[in-house]
Order: sequence, then structure tokens, then C-alpha cells
Amino acid sequence: MRIYIKGNQDERFHRPLRLISNLFFEETELLFEEDEADLTASFVIEDRGPSVLISGIAEAGSRTYTASHEKDLTAFSIEKERFKQIKNTLARVYLMLLQEHTGIIQQWGILTGMRPVKLLHKMLQDGMTKEAAHHKLREEYLITEQKIQLMQSIVDRQLKVIPDLYDLGREISIYIGIPFCPTKCAYCTFPAFAMNGKQGRVDSFLGGLHYEMEEIGKYLKESGIKITTVYYGGGTPTSISAEEMDMLYERMMEVFPDVKNIREVTVEAGRPDTITPEKLDVLKKYSIDRISINPQSYTQETLKAIGRHHTVEETIEKFHLARKHGMNNINMDLIIGLPNEGVEEMAHSLAETEKLMPESLTVHTLSFKRASEMTQNKKRYKVASREETSDMMGLAVDWTAINGYEPYYLYRQKNILGNLENVGYALEGQDSLYNIMIMEEQQTILGLGCGAASKFRDPETGKISHFNNPKDPKSYNDGYKHYTEEKIRIMNELFGVKEDV
Repeated sequence: MRIYIKGNQDERFHRPLRLISNLFFEETELLFEEDEADLTASFVIEDRGPSVLISGIAEAGSRTYTASHEKDLTAFSIEKERFKQIKNTLARVYLMLLQEHTGIIQQWGILTGMRPVKLLHKMLQDGMTKEAAHHKLREEYLITEQKIQLMQSIVDRQLKVIPDLYDLGREISIYIGIPFCPTKCAYCTFPAFAMNGKQGRVDSFLGGLHYEMEEIGKYLKESGIKITTVYYGGGTPTSISAEEMDMLYERMMEVFPDVKNIREVTVEAGRPDTITPEKLDVLKKYSIDRISINPQSYTQETLKAIGRHHTVEETIEKFHLARKHGMNNINMDLIIGLPNEGVEEMAHSLAETEKLMPESLTVHTLSFKRASEMTQNKKRYKVASREETSDMMGLAVDWTAINGYEPYYLYRQKNILGNLENVGYALEGQDSLYNIMIMEEQQTILGLGCGAASKFRDPETGKISHFNNPKDPKSYNDGYKHYTEEKIRIMNELFGVKEDV
């Protein structure tokens, strides 16, 4: 789809226009100089001081569409915030034009970011009533009532599960990345390397990770900083041996402060082909009972197509094995829109899930991530249409409600099928606290290990900054001491005693 943006040369507006275009069309090319195009959109921006009026016209063949919106700017004295409102208003007008042109209503309105629920949290924290916040989401962001109610139900659930959610800025959570998997899935862009023949890299990586854990643990103890949750992700943390897992969790118990009062420790055992009785015994030894066992689909042809080497039967077998070993908080993931899957396959996956009834179920919608094998070879993978994807999501929403699951966290991704979302559902009292913390950004998340990302949140201002460990095991092994020192330096700036100037 070639779209000529007429008369708007300010490059600061190009990104929001591109993001809105991508909500409607898979292949979009924006042109800012006159050329042959499928659609022409022109805008007039009238900055009136206390307000801005933006008018837009879209022309496609013989059809013409118009839209306009005026935004009050009197509450925005800082220029950066003021200009952000102008960009949002332009996005709103452009969305209205494309909705009329395509007949597609974007249920998330102009929101293209990952964390829509965080926006509602902020409004409520700033003192808005629910009614005022909902009105703003409807009128300014053009979010539909259905999605607003979903957002509100998640906010209510999160505050029920973590009543002190807004007061945890001086605690942290820790993410520990194990960057290895049995094989690489076709849709995956996580820093994960196939295990075959790589034991040397695993050994050296674990040495660096143990060092990071010791130094960070020492710093946290000396600084009196509490840990809210710990999450072992990857990759697949259960790709390493039972002995290596034992040593890793033993080190956590030794070096992290006040481990017995950490609210939750999760291990993502996502790949069923990595789960053994010995590894489950290790998890139980350290009282870790929250794990993930992820089928993604209960159709064997799909698993083969996406590069997962376990069978459907193995998923079910390993679930029962985990239960036998005392795992009483198991999450499972399903993905909507995997290659060659439609409503029938989704209904089958939900029916199989009902036989197991895990404590939580995360329903993902397939996202074409830029670096994934699936995106690089799109023609090889036939995926569902926007309409069928929406129907599959509807099945999941109905199934979870019937079976007693409630939504407790949500996030969105670029290039997600149908412009939908990923939603975590849980039975009562079985919500993942870490998932809430990482999505709502109420505290610092410290990332340890190869490829682990740290997200630092200033406990006073709420400002977010990022620091990433290298994704390549060799680079990590060569520099883990430096990356550990840098994280401690940043932590000290945020949490240390600041001297008067």
C-alpha cells in the first residue's frame, strides 16, 4: 500500500503516521514527495495557542474522506508534552480517515505501544476518576468500550493481587536469563541458542551468571533493597542440566537478601522436551512451584512447522509429571494464528487445555518479529486472516470466562495479527506477580545473564531507563564483570544516598 502524505514535511510527524498506517495494511510505504500512490492524505495543522485544530482529507480514486479534531492544550505548559498532544491529535485524525476508507475499526484506537494498561494506571494514580479516565480513553485515543472494560478489569485484578503495587518503587524484581533452547522456534527473537554441542559455552556462561548473582546480591544486602519477585527466563531455563540448576538455585538462596520473603520465584520450563523428573525434584527442593509448560498448539503439524521438537503427547505427559512432583502453579501458553491454524485448531487447543486446567493460561497472538525466521520467510507460512484471528481470540475470551479464569495482565506487540493483544488469564490467587511488575513498570527489573535486559525505574520520578547485557554468549563471558559494575553504578544512583551539592 503506497500512501502519499501531502504537505507534511515535518519529520517529527512521520513516525506516528507510519505506525497508524501499519495498523491497517501489511505492506505500507509512506511517500512524502508526490508520486504514484494508492491513497493520498493531506493535513492542515492550525496551532491556535490554547488549542490545536487538525483537519485531514484522504483521497483514493474517486472516493474522498474528511476528518478533523480540535484539542485543548491549556493543560500542557511544557513544550515536549504540548507537542506530544499535537502528534496524538494528528494520529487521531489519520486513524479516523483510514477507518472510514477501509471499514476496519481499530479497537485499540491510536494506541500502538506495548502497555495500554499502564496508561490507565497512570490516569488513576494522577487522581482521575474511572469515569473521567474512560472518557479520555474513548474520546482522545478512540479506544472501544470493550477494550476499555478489559483494561479496567485488569487494573482492578492487579490491585487486588498486589494492593501495594504503587508503593513498590524501592523494591526490585530480578530476571535471570538462560539463553539456551533445544531448538529455535520460527517465530522467536529472544536471545536463545540451540544447545547441541554448546556445553562449553554453557559452562562459561554459568560462571558469569553466578558472579553477577553474587555481586548483585551483596549490593542489595548492603543497600537494604528488597526483592519482590525472581523470574528465570530465556531461552528455556530448564535446558541446562539438573546439577547446573541445583547449583544456580543454591547460589540464589545463599546470596540474595531475605529469600524467604521474596513473594514469587518462577522458572519458565516452557519446552516440554527439557523437563525431567530430576529437574522437577530440584525445583521442589527449593520450593519453586510456579513454572510454565508451553504447548503453543495441540496440533502436531503446527509444532513441526514452527520448529518445536516435542510432541503434543509429551506436553500432556510432562504436565502430569510436574503435578506428580508437586508443581501446583503451572502456566501454559497458546498462540493464536500459528501457520495453517484457524478457528478449528484453536477450539481443539482450548479443549485439550480444559482437560489439564493449568492455574494460568497466557493467550498470545502471533507477531511477525523483524528478526524471526518466520518473518524472513513469510511466504512459507500461511497465517489466518484478520477476521479469523479475531474469531480465535473470541473463542479464548469465552473459554476462559466459562472456566473461571480472569485476565490479569496484557501487552501488545508490533506487527501483531489483527492488531490484537496478548492476555494472561489466571484462576483466583494464581496470577504471576512478575508479569504484573514487568508490564506495569512500577519498579526496577534487574536483568542478570546473557541477553538479559535491565529496566531501571527512578523511585522518585518514575522515569525509565534501560541497560542490556550482550546477547552473544562470548561477548557476555568476556565482559560480565563490567556489565555487573555498570548495573550496580546505576542502582546506586537511583537508590543510594545522594549528597547535597
